[in-house]
Amino acid sequence: MIETSRRGRIAIARMAHGKANAFDTELSTALTSLIAAFSASADAALVLTGQGAIFSAGVDLVRVVEEGESYIRTFLPALSGALMAVFACPKPVVAAVNGHAIAGGCILACAADYRVMSAGPGRIGIPELRVGVPFPVVPLEIMRFAAPGRVQSLVYHGATFAAAEAVREGMIDAVAEAGGLTDAAVSAAESLAGLPAPVFAMTKRQVRGPAIDRMNSGESLDREAIARWSEPETIAQVRAYIETTFKRRAFRMP
Repeated sequence: MIETSRRGRIAIARMAHGKANAFDTELSTALTSLIAAFSASADAALVLTGQGAIFSAGVDLVRVVEEGESYIRTFLPALSGALMAVFACPKPVVAAVNGHAIAGGCILACAADYRVMSAGPGRIGIPELRVGVPFPVVPLEIMRFAAPGRVQSLVYHGATFAAAEAVREGMIDAVAEAGGLTDAAVSAAESLAGLPAPVFAMTKRQVRGPAIDRMNSGESLDREAIARWSEPETIAQVRAYIETTFKRRAFRMP
């Protein structure tokens, strides 16, 4: 599900969960465990990437539709926990965005300390409102932090962007040629790893602390988000989005 390797002091974690690295309870739990293990390890920084032409295509919406409220009540907290683990990790995390990073994939990338995206056809953005679902607190706070002043437009319009456009939107820090993505991400990770580790961790807490405080105090909004996701009307909207977007009812993000 997540394959790990190393280059010197840099850990490289490659998501390999089906073809699209679609978020479900299992991938969310695996990401949380990955960050816990990395934080306790001797590795100095982490590069997080995907496989093929997709970093992550977001939530497995078909599973949401098929399994309904009981699954949603387990899945959404697991997803928020994984994203917060990445966002609050005391060590440097670099996202190597190897292709499409849609919805949850975009938010995962934006949780990192530095984001480099491969040039090419891949797109990044947060079309949750077009799908018909609200944001839980953690994902929205990550986007508010990553793209201050732009989050309202990004959320309301749900546009997706190519790599160069994403730099201008604040979602991506740099663009790399496809064959050089991992090298560029490792180089960025090594640069961050060269900073004094305790000072980096403290500074990261200071910089991200207000967002983390809002995440920790957002229980009532999260309860409302879970309730909205679970409503029959929302499930119907998600089903319609799947059928319209993917042109066949049997679609599953594998």
